[in-house]
Parts: sequence; C-alpha cells; structure tokens
Amino acid sequence: MINLREVGAYARPANQDGVDITFGIYLPGITAQDGYEVHVQVLHKADHFYESVLPRDFTLQYKEGSTNDRWHADVHLSLEEGTHFGLSGTYLYRYQLLQSEPDTDQKRIVTRWFTDPFALATDIGLLSSVVTPESFPPFEWTDEEWKTPELADLVVYELNVEEFNSNFGGVVERIPYLKSLGVNCLELMPITSLKLNFNWGYEPLHYFAPYERWGGIQGLKQLVDACHSEGIAVILDVVYQHVDPSFPYNLIYKDTGLESPMIGGDGPFGPEIDFSKDFAREYIQAANCHWLHEYHIDGFRYDEVTDLYDGPMGIQYAQIAYNTYNESLKIARFTPTGKAGEYSRLIQCTEAQNRPQEILKDTFSTSTWQDSLRCMAEGMAETGTVDEHFVHNVVLDQNYTGYPYTKTVQDIEGQPVDMPVMPFQYLENHDNSQLISHVAILPDDVPFGDRSQFYKLQPFAIALYTSEGTPMLWQGQEFAQNYVLPAKGRARVCYQRNVNWEYFYDEYGTPLVQLYRTLGFLRRNYVALRSRESFYYSAESRIEDKIVAYRRHHCESGQVALVFLNFSDEPQKISVPFPLTGTYREMIDQTKRPEPYEITVSEENQMFEVEVPGHYGFVFIKE
Repeated sequence: MINLREVGAYARPANQDGVDITFGIYLPGITAQDGYEVHVQVLHKADHFYESVLPRDFTLQYKEGSTNDRWHADVHLSLEEGTHFGLSGTYLYRYQLLQSEPDTDQKRIVTRWFTDPFALATDIGLLSSVVTPESFPPFEWTDEEWKTPELADLVVYELNVEEFNSNFGGVVERIPYLKSLGVNCLELMPITSLKLNFNWGYEPLHYFAPYERWGGIQGLKQLVDACHSEGIAVILDVVYQHVDPSFPYNLIYKDTGLESPMIGGDGPFGPEIDFSKDFAREYIQAANCHWLHEYHIDGFRYDEVTDLYDGPMGIQYAQIAYNTYNESLKIARFTPTGKAGEYSRLIQCTEAQNRPQEILKDTFSTSTWQDSLRCMAEGMAETGTVDEHFVHNVVLDQNYTGYPYTKTVQDIEGQPVDMPVMPFQYLENHDNSQLISHVAILPDDVPFGDRSQFYKLQPFAIALYTSEGTPMLWQGQEFAQNYVLPAKGRARVCYQRNVNWEYFYDEYGTPLVQLYRTLGFLRRNYVALRSRESFYYSAESRIEDKIVAYRRHHCESGQVALVFLNFSDEPQKISVPFPLTGTYREMIDQTKRPEPYEITVSEENQMFEVEVPGHYGFVFIKE
C-alpha cells in the first residue's frame, strides 16, 4: 500500500546545527541489487540562481524487502557560510537515477533529472520543494461547521485560476462577485503544478501539490476556507487518464526499459495510466484522499472518463468513484448529521460525452458534464431559429433523455440509500468558443465574438438558470466574454484567455451581469426553479415565432414558476393556462417597474396572454 508519510519530503525545524530533511520515493522494480543508485540534489531556494552556490548531492538507501521498492534518505544540511544551507525556508530538490556499468567502477546516468511524484510542494518547472515547518505557521481551518450543499441547490462556476484573476488570492478577492451570480460551487480547472509555460493543466506532472505560482499550499487552503465561510463548495478538475511525458513513472521506466508500475502505452493525450496495475490504482486513490482530507475539497470533476469507464464494476473510473465515495462517508462535511440513512454529498462529476447517462446511472457519480444544452444553444444562435427539442428534451425533461433521478448508494453503516443525481447544464465551458461568437464574429485577424449582440444571449441565460439539472457558468460568460477557441492543435490548450474584467463595466456587460445576478437570486430563493418537476407548454409555444413557455413547480411546497422565452427580434405574445389560482408576479424586471407586473388567476379565468420583449424572457412566480 502507498503510505504518504514514507514518501515525499519532510523537513524538521531548523536549529543551530542546521536542517534535517527526510526523503522517500517508491520506484517499483528498481533495486540496488541491479546496480541502481538514486540521488537527491538539494538547494535552498534563496541560493537558486547564485552561480557560486551548488546543490548538495545525497545518495538514497534502498530499503530491502520494502513495499513498492522504497528508497530513503535522512539528510542533514549543516550551516555553510555564504549560503542559506542549514537555515529555515524553502529547499528545492530533484532526483537522479544512475546505474553501475557491469565489471567496472563506472556509473552511467539513466535519468538525468526527475521530479518527485509524491511532492507536496513544487517550484519552477520540474523542481520539487519542501519547507521547514517554522517558515509559516500551520494553517488554521475555520470551516468546522461547513456542510457541502445538496446537488440540486448548486450553481457552479468553472474557472481557470490564472485566467480568472491571477492566483488563488485573486479568486478569493472575487468571492463577493461570484456570490452575486448565485454561485455556490467553484469548479477549478487543474491546479496541480504545471510547467512554467501556460497551459490548461491537462498534462499532469504532479498529483499532490498545488501550483506554487498561484499560491501553493497556503494559497489553496485559504481559498477553500474562504469559500466555505461564504457558503461556496470547491471541486477540483482532476486528470487520471493520462500524464505529462516527464511524469516520473513514465520517464524513468522509458529510460530503464523496465515495465512502469503505473503507465501503459502512449495515447492521443499523452502516456496513459494503466489501471490494471495495483500501484496505479493506489496512487490515484491516495491523491483523491489527499485532497479530501488535507485541503477540505468538496469533490472532483473527472476529465476524460469516456476512456476510463470499463463498466459499473470496472477497475478504472467506477472503482475510483466508489472508493472515494466511501472515503467521504468518514468526513463530517458530507453528511448533515453523520447518522445512518444519509448519503454523502460528495460531488463527483464526470466528463463522459459519449455515454453520460450510462455512467451516471451505473457508477457512484453524482453528476456529469453533457453537451446537449450547449450544442443546441450554439446551433440556435448561429441560425437564429428555435429547435423544437430545446425546451422539452434539453432544458426540462432530463428523465426523457435518459438521465436518472437517483442512484442507490450506501450510508455510513453500509445500508442502501437513494442519492440524487443530475447532469450539469451549461451554455459554455473551457473546451469551446463562447456563445457570443456563435451569434456573430468581429471581422478581425484574430476572431472575437461581437459583444454588441449581447442581448441575444439573454433568453439562453434565463433558460440556463431555470433548467432542470445543475447550472454551470464558464468564466466571463455573464458579461459576454467573447473568445473564439482554435478548433484543434496545441493552440487550444496553450491559449491564455484572461478574463476581461473591463467588460463588467461596459454598455454590453453591465445589463447582462445584472440579468445573471437576478437569475442567481431567483434560483437560490425559489425552490420551484431547483426542482425536478416541470411541464412544457408544447401546444401553446410557437417555434416558428421563436416564443416558448414552460412551467417549473415544487409539489411539496406548492410553489409554481412560469417561464417565457422569446428568441425573436420583436415582442411576441403567447397565451398559456396558469395552473393554480392565486397571484403570479413577474420577477426578472420587478425592481425596474414602477408597479409590479402581476397576474391573478381564478377558477373561472386561468388562460392569460403575456407579451415578451424580443430576445428576452419573463419568470412569473406564485408562492
């Protein structure tokens, strides 16, 4: 079994004699008996770019008979005049693999440098790091009372930390803004250490270390703690299908010619993790547990599950989700009371675009990305038409399209319990050009969507927030961020799309942000908009006129919401039967009107006509 306390690097407090650090690494199949040597080179970060200060080199000892062929060293760094050796602070390190040449005293370098696959912290490029404990105080969490929200109550915001606002601290700064949109869950694109050049993070190199340039260990913990204090969950986008070519368990074993304990062949996205190997499964499970316990993460978005799914009892994704769910039952934030009869609220969202319904139904997933709403919205935006399946099949009736409502899991006593499951609904995500670019493109050398057409996005936004499923926003869509993404190639993953915060203030962004904020308020405060109950007014909707209507309701409370969407250039009238007697108030523009727009329904008069402005919508609520 993998034990994170015997691998990685751990420093003890500096004293008058210097600093002691323990290093450990698993290298299955690489033994001293075969003439291998493992060295670690260590340098204080403050000395990193001084030509006269060279790193110290130490030889690790092979632990005979150890699980996973562990190499280990207890290193003492004594004080050295003119350097920072022996002082407190951050130490950088990297490993080297050598092998004795047969019948000689010579040693050849097998792998010149490789990073620590169990590093808890990193620095530039392929360098791992370890910090003496007195350098910064232990992090003090303040989220003891935090409970991960119910899936039906989530509004998710996907973001890339660097593009969104520079680093983890930048995201903390924007929490009030995110809350104003109704957001209570952040989905962070990969945050483990990247190489220095920008990319999306889907070529993982480290699995246990938050990116140092974004704030590292302290920065990520501060972000999660701050989010929890403001009622916001945090889930991580994790990549378990493939790795970066310089990932140690790929690089070393290609250099030695030995079979890797973790990596199989090369795939289209990079060297692929081979889950038939025990070590690979243990490694990934250790990573998930690390994020849950050490960083208080609320769940995961699993990348490329299409290639990881090998059936409901499979050893790849299904086993990851099952084991992670069971681990979450030990953690108080995932259950309201911690008593029998409760399912875990752990969020496990898959990216499995070719069979999302099947994987959601047959694994311990709670949710899934699925492209139905995005694809149909893009088609409608490009053609200026309304698809007859848009409301019924995509916005509303997820059961009709094959998505289950619940999944049988187990409680803390191992007894069966039904857990709600539902797909994520989104108009945009990191993988695609933004919706405004499907409305119109600016005639420039580098294409951008024409933001002057922002108003055509309004009915789509209303549909998103009033849909069944879990709404998800992609950074900047709420003020018509307008990047066009290359269709293929390296430019896709290395294209840095920084959020243009100036759009938040301009003539196009301001009204759209206000609409998103209003919709966020409505979704958060009216249970009918979060329910799994709906009705499409198919007979009354007029696709040819681009005007549609539907009902959202919550039977237990009796609350009803009627939604009207007009995708045409002109105002459109539509008559529909209001289902229950009482007063319905239009909520989107209620603060802008001198008097409320209300409709009072009696038993004698239930059919009412509503006129909806062009490229807009209304939401009527009856308490």
